[in-house]
Amino acid sequence: MTPEDLQKAPKMFCENIRIGFSPEFFVIGLSSGAQSSIFSLTPQHAKRLQQYLNHEITQFEKVNGTITATWDPHVVSPVQKLNPPSEMS
Repeated sequence: MTPEDLQKAPKMFCENIRIGFSPEFFVIGLSSGAQSSIFSLTPQHAKRLQQYLNHEITQFEKVNGTITATWDPHVVSPVQKLNPPSEMS
């Protein structure tokens, strides 16, 4: 995939991510409104995804400054108006 391919590809704001796993694979669900995409990765690919994200975040922060964020499984997306996460989800 080239940088031009990324520029031309349609884009959606991902407002929710869910991840599950078994000994054989990780399943990652990305949703935007009523649309969602589900991806399965081997544990090795999941680890490489983590490493790649860490690398890209480090590069971003070098240019744009430190990102301040705390992981919270119940954070509400800025576009998620209906059915926000609850303690039960």
